[in-house]
Amino acid sequence: MSNIPETGRTQRVQIRLIVIQVLVFSLLLTLGGRLWYLQIRNGDEYTAEAAGNGVQQVVQPAVRGSILDARGVPLADNETRLVVSASRTELLKMKDDGVGVLTRLADVLDMKPDEVRDKVRLCDAKTPQPCWNGSPYQPIPVTDEATTQQALQIRERAEDFPGITAEPTAVRRYAAPGKAKTAQVLGYLSPVTDEEITKAIDTDSPYLRSDQIGRSGLERTYDKALRGKAGVTRYEVDNLGRVMGEAENDPAVPGSNLVTSLDARVQAVAEYELNEAMKTVRKETDKITGRPYEADSGAVVVMESKTGRIVSMASQPDYDPNAWVGGISGKEYAKLTSKKSNYPLLNRAIQGQAPAGSIFKVVSASAAVRGGHAFNDRYNCSSSYSLGSQTFANFESQGHGPITLGDALKYSCNTVFYRLGHEEWARDGGIKPKKDAKNWFYRTARDFGLGAESGIDLPNEVKGRIPDRQWKQDFWKANKDAWCKEGKKGGTYVQQIAYESCLEGNQLKAYDSINYAIGQGDVLVTPIQMATAYAAISNGGTLHAPTVGKAVISPDGKSVQEIKPKATGKLPVDAQTVKDLDKGLRSVVEPGGTAAWRFGGWPQDKIPMRAKTGTAQVYGKQTTSWFATYTDDYTIVMTISQGGTGSGASGPAVRKIYDALYGLDAEGNQDMKKALLPTPQKTLPKVQPDGSIHAPKVKPYNPRPTQPEGQEADPENLVPQPPGQPGLTGSPAFGRRP
Repeated sequence: MSNIPETGRTQRVQIRLIVIQVLVFSLLLTLGGRLWYLQIRNGDEYTAEAAGNGVQQVVQPAVRGSILDARGVPLADNETRLVVSASRTELLKMKDDGVGVLTRLADVLDMKPDEVRDKVRLCDAKTPQPCWNGSPYQPIPVTDEATTQQALQIRERAEDFPGITAEPTAVRRYAAPGKAKTAQVLGYLSPVTDEEITKAIDTDSPYLRSDQIGRSGLERTYDKALRGKAGVTRYEVDNLGRVMGEAENDPAVPGSNLVTSLDARVQAVAEYELNEAMKTVRKETDKITGRPYEADSGAVVVMESKTGRIVSMASQPDYDPNAWVGGISGKEYAKLTSKKSNYPLLNRAIQGQAPAGSIFKVVSASAAVRGGHAFNDRYNCSSSYSLGSQTFANFESQGHGPITLGDALKYSCNTVFYRLGHEEWARDGGIKPKKDAKNWFYRTARDFGLGAESGIDLPNEVKGRIPDRQWKQDFWKANKDAWCKEGKKGGTYVQQIAYESCLEGNQLKAYDSINYAIGQGDVLVTPIQMATAYAAISNGGTLHAPTVGKAVISPDGKSVQEIKPKATGKLPVDAQTVKDLDKGLRSVVEPGGTAAWRFGGWPQDKIPMRAKTGTAQVYGKQTTSWFATYTDDYTIVMTISQGGTGSGASGPAVRKIYDALYGLDAEGNQDMKKALLPTPQKTLPKVQPDGSIHAPKVKPYNPRPTQPEGQEADPENLVPQPPGQPGLTGSPAFGRRP
């Protein structure tokens, strides 16, 4: 038993409790003081340091998928190049912001210092190309064409080139097999912009700052499939940029391959023959002005008649899409976007529009049938057609007497269509239309797919124009104020026209419908629209949305997503009328037809050919050449701006494309060994187990000598005609026959 009194024991416990309380209070006071020191006294300093810590990511770009032709030939793929890049982050740490390093780099790369500095500057609203619109933290490519010697110099003298790397990298390559550039169809790539990154944040395929994305053509339409998924490694770093640990690692996934319906061999032929046709016609003289034809642009479309798939699509002027790889130079960018070069980035097959001329007559013939005129009735092909004091003359004032609509196509008789267009306009009420006006000529054009996008899987297609009553009304509303301000009764010619337009510019006049009936006036069409319409006549009446993409194949070849042809409607006439149109177009290439002289020796019994020539007036320019043709397999439409007549300028080139397709010589003898594509390609390229595709080689096109022309002279010519409404795009200054 303890001898310590109970009272003493209690006092000791109390003392111990007091000591513990003092210690606890002291600790709390110390912690509180430290907290005050961190959050109040030095709070701003530590907040700034904490903000400096974060996560940085290193991006490994995915290998972009290839774009292949129908046989698996690469049109756009990737190749390993020595890429020299500059780290903007490292350069800005230097006293001179890296100017000295970039100057030394320019000397090694045989470039100008300003050119190198422009490559690594950041894009903004005030900075012109070239510049970098990707992430400022990513290495910025200076060149992707470094030689091995240049790369070794940079690596061996690393102390002279801090922030500069020279590494083998997979970069885009536009292969141009057989010299087929396919430029406007393929498109090109450039770095993603901040605006695009923001818009794509919430999508299932967001962009990284290092991404290169499609800007036009197939590269843009199928960008998501081709791009794949970039690999991203995320690192935790402190405010000094020191790596504290790896947070996450997502491996790169290669992009899928796109198989197209294009044939590189046919593409090479189409590009060559279009270019040669333009060069040839520039040596000829415009009969109206006496000046050589300018032939400043052109396009050709080769389409499968039964499916709407595109076998070839060429546009002039063209360009080399490789110019965009690794960043385009300021000089090259200015060239591609200048008026002087006539804007080669435009795909004139889907973006070039002009009056259709006589190839429009298949629409007018169909409209006449819908209006109750029998196809095989007789219509007077007089030498001229009168409207009040105005006379609309036929070709060389020549008449053929009473003929069918099929013969009107064969001879391209303007006066038959003048008369039908005028009669239908009058029956609808003229300038005071009836409430139940049928407007067959305008409705039929729209039902043929004109005045609207064809639906092709290429971006930025234009709609063209069908100048019906509603268009006249809308156009008048848009221009009325300017016309009324400029117009003056009894003034100059221009003032008088503006005065009349102010008062009645919304009225569809008789001469509007007369000119419209032969594809003139304010009509605007594109080559792809006319190819789609003629292909529908070829296949019995089905309109298709043209397609270039044929299938998307995964990188390992295990997944194949076919892109099926898509029918969009039927021609607005019955099957018999389609047959009648076909028969009339066949007669165009037979003796007496306007295209016969271009198809001498053609094996019509084995490969039936149909065609329509067209020569269209464009206000303020030389005539536009059109040539629309088809067989049972293919439809080909070619146009040359300021190129003269249809059969004269475009005819020889179109004939040579067909000869290459079917393996024909100048006399029409067929050699199947030389035939590039006698029937459309139906199968997809065979994918190997590793996902690769073994493609055949493409030999450059070897054109045969120009075929001898027939004895018949070019039947197309121009005759004076009352002008349409001056100042409107596509208004005719002269009439023409085919």
